[in-house]
Amino acid sequence: MSRLTLPGPDSLLRRGIGEWSIALVAWRLLVLQNAHPAVGAGVARFSTYRAHPWRRIEHTMDSGVRLFFSDREGLRREIARLERSHRRIRGTDEQGRPFDAQDPGVRAWVLVTLYESITAMRELSGNPYTPAEADQLYGEFRAVCAEFGLPDHVLPATAADVPTYVDTVVRDTLEYNRAVHHLLFEMLHQSPAPGRLGRLAPAWPLLRTLAAHTLRVLTVADLPPVFRERFDLPRPRGAGMLSWALHHGTRQVLTRLPDRLRYRIPPTGVEPSASPATDTSPGPVTGPVPSGHVPRPRRPHASDTRRRRLETFFRQVLDQTGDGFVDEADLQAMAHNVCWQLELTPQGEDEVHAAFATWWQHMCSTMDTDDDGRVSRAEFVTSMLAGVDHDPGYLDKGLHVAVRGLFHAADTDSSGYLGPDEYRTVFGGSRVHPAELNHGFRQLDADGDGRITEEEFLDAFTEYFTARSDTAAGSQLLGRP
Repeated sequence: MSRLTLPGPDSLLRRGIGEWSIALVAWRLLVLQNAHPAVGAGVARFSTYRAHPWRRIEHTMDSGVRLFFSDREGLRREIARLERSHRRIRGTDEQGRPFDAQDPGVRAWVLVTLYESITAMRELSGNPYTPAEADQLYGEFRAVCAEFGLPDHVLPATAADVPTYVDTVVRDTLEYNRAVHHLLFEMLHQSPAPGRLGRLAPAWPLLRTLAAHTLRVLTVADLPPVFRERFDLPRPRGAGMLSWALHHGTRQVLTRLPDRLRYRIPPTGVEPSASPATDTSPGPVTGPVPSGHVPRPRRPHASDTRRRRLETFFRQVLDQTGDGFVDEADLQAMAHNVCWQLELTPQGEDEVHAAFATWWQHMCSTMDTDDDGRVSRAEFVTSMLAGVDHDPGYLDKGLHVAVRGLFHAADTDSSGYLGPDEYRTVFGGSRVHPAELNHGFRQLDADGDGRITEEEFLDAFTEYFTARSDTAAGSQLLGRP
């Protein structure tokens, strides 16, 4: 199976995935995938899609390009990267059932739903694949799947077996879980504006209301009948007409366009493959903070802006899952995002995750005052202020470990410096505007040479957490105050 020819520029698979019309069934695909108990549990525990939905979607799209539009070397490189990131997604769900993202049956479902969505897209548009075309498409799809090393028995043998496979999994395995409900009824109502909206971003609150309603109606209308029947999701009034109009109308438009406009991804594919700075504000140091004990921070001066900055850092950087708390999953998500964007080696990924794990252990031992395994915003702010006020080595034990790991990972050319692009990559997953990141970079570049050294980077983080006014360069790490 591993010697099968991968789909080329004229393949049905590349054309099906690359055409803009695939967007009409994308939400349907997410619902089907997340309804699997293991996927839903992994998303609930580890995913940042609630706080960063557009980043998560971009990651998925980027991965799809590498999987289906690369040569064999690029495909294998992407599979290896997916396996490294997914090996940490395992645990026990709320019902005590173990889940593992690398389980062959789970991976098979995620892959087969992609094939099924391509065929559904064509069928919904009134132009279904012929049996011969379906066989060709599935053969191309299986050639890619072969590189994952999945056992043959977990995948349908032929295209004709896919509908039975889908019906069986829907009836016997899938669940209507929190992830599915969130996708259908909540996600777009709560999501921030996509970065690509640009000047239209202020209109997002109005646009997302319309988009959320339309997408929910379309998705429910397009889900397999067996799914709607099992989970009692009747088609909303007018849903059939909306689905017909969107799918048929899109096909009529796209088939009249040249390939450069018809496809979001051209079928031709992609090319192969020192002492930290401290604040000089007055106040004696009374010694290290004992583990598990958080002294009260000093009464802040009227001009002390640390609390506001810490709350901003908690909201924009730390709380990756958007639930108002920070736990181990948030730190893992931060590490995962760094690894994903920088395409690190396995050793580099392990070093980043180890650095962030050290940071979390320090946070948990010094900030989790109620021992619930997570840190609230109030706990974070109070404990951080108390820590830096009473222990000169407080940041060295956690934050600085992660910051150094972050710097070494972002220094992709091993130059010992971060340039503007590398700096933006570090914070690219946060909810900070790129213009503010550019401003932050200029503030941190103390000597104005267009690059940041490791010590400048470390000093900036130290100042962000310790400087009592916004005049310090590091206080503008995430942009203007």
